[in-house]
Amino acid sequence: MKMPNELIREEICKKGVLTFARFMELALYCPETGYYETDMAKVGRGGDFITSVTVGPLFGELLAFQFAEWLEASGGPPEGVLVEAGAHDGRLAADLLAWFRGHHPECFRELKYWILEPSLTRRRWQQATLQEFATNVCWAADFSELTAAAGGEKIQGVIFSNELLDAFPVHRYGWDKARTEWFEWGVGVEGGRLVWARLDNQDFHPAGADLLAVLPDGYTVETSPAASSWWREAASRLGRGRLLTIDYGLTAEEIFSPSRCQGTLRAYSRHRVTDDLLADPGGQDLTAHVDFSALQNGGSALGLTTESFSTQAKFLTTILGRAQAAGALGSWDRARTRQFQTLTHPEHFGRAFRVLVQNRAA
Repeated sequence: MKMPNELIREEICKKGVLTFARFMELALYCPETGYYETDMAKVGRGGDFITSVTVGPLFGELLAFQFAEWLEASGGPPEGVLVEAGAHDGRLAADLLAWFRGHHPECFRELKYWILEPSLTRRRWQQATLQEFATNVCWAADFSELTAAAGGEKIQGVIFSNELLDAFPVHRYGWDKARTEWFEWGVGVEGGRLVWARLDNQDFHPAGADLLAVLPDGYTVETSPAASSWWREAASRLGRGRLLTIDYGLTAEEIFSPSRCQGTLRAYSRHRVTDDLLADPGGQDLTAHVDFSALQNGGSALGLTTESFSTQAKFLTTILGRAQAAGALGSWDRARTRQFQTLTHPEHFGRAFRVLVQNRAA
């Protein structure tokens, strides 16, 4: 079984310099040996990074309350479904379904929860986590398989992801001020080491002349056609309901700031952030901020309306007020207070994560 490092070197030898998007795809998603394929314990306090899900069940409970409101407003199950993409080990799904079972049993009995999961390894993790909810949960590799299982009908309900799109492969571009042109950063091999290599790609034209005049030489930015394509496909499959994502991200105006010279690509290992993105393919997480402007524009082009775009703190705080008023969270203790503070405090997850909700009324 070959590791990502070996596969990357072999492909470079055969095809020449790789785009960073291809490097990232092999490093993270190489079957059986990619970063996300080898150990579900990489996410959490004992792994490389924590997420809102690993903070505790409150995150899932708040989302479940919001989803229940949305499903009821659109007619509710059996017509409505929940579709999660990027479920990792299934913990968020378990928290959501446990809330429905305990606080909305009539809805729970009819609720169909789909997980989009192309990886057989991750699907096994999810099936183990969700054994007690086996009658509610179904799996599909992608939207095409899900639509086929639904008889060709569009999705009525909620399609959502949490910290998914920031791990989609990205292309990395640099600005050559002397030549007034963009070039693409790729990955090559030199002296047995993986190194950055310049690709001649002048098809990238993201900004107007006024902005280009003030960008410093070597200014770096990333784009993710894969993330934008995924969002557009999700929008096209939605009949009535909401499309939601929670992730690190920026607007186009924020991305193209002269002060943001080195882009947003980062590597994570053992809760440490590093800029050495080529150091350990398959052994460290790679992530880049989502371009929320691209997502909004993609959804709008397919008839979706942006319902809200806010920080995670604002989104969850608004839900908490309604959930507590409805008595939908049970008893409140210190553990829940700590979870909520981590999820919403600006120095934790509250400001770094943003929430985009788009909808289609009919």
